[in-house]
Amino acid sequence: MSEAAEEKAPAVPAAPAGIPIKMVIIIVGAVLLLALGGAFAMMKMMGRSSAEKAPAEGGAEKAAAHGEAEAKGGEHGAVADASAIADLDPFIVNLADSPEIRYLKVTLKVETDNSATVEQIKARTPQIRDAILVLLTSLDSATARSPQGKHKLRDDITDRINGLLPKKSVKSTYFTEFVIQ
Repeated sequence: MSEAAEEKAPAVPAAPAGIPIKMVIIIVGAVLLLALGGAFAMMKMMGRSSAEKAPAEGGAEKAAAHGEAEAKGGEHGAVADASAIADLDPFIVNLADSPEIRYLKVTLKVETDNSATVEQIKARTPQIRDAILVLLTSLDSATARSPQGKHKLRDDITDRINGLLPKKSVKSTYFTEFVIQ
């Protein structure tokens, strides 16, 4: 009887001749682990490279000095123009909307002809901030939201700053932050 039982029992399929299942699982796990590690390393490098691009506190002064040196040398005039940019502290004002209270936060950068004008802007910061604050508080939110209103505001700010400086050496004003709440 034992011979008959052995004959009727289905034969257990033999493992495929090749790589065992445990080895396949280990290989797939290792590949996934390497892929996740590589993705994590890439994200860390990308995050670090964008942080390195942001200039340090003294970086703007070094860039302005670098641009001035290039302008004196007569080479790379476009780089010298790009380095003469003054940063202004953020402005937070109430807009002139009557029934509602709305706030505007604006951060500006001012492009000038040369780095000497940047120093003049720093020296006249209180007057420049006052002129810009008066202009910003006269805006309503509808004007500030429209593209035409923003272009006009940019031109008005440039004109007001030029009016406070000995010569009109401000080329343009740039909004780096513009939030209405």
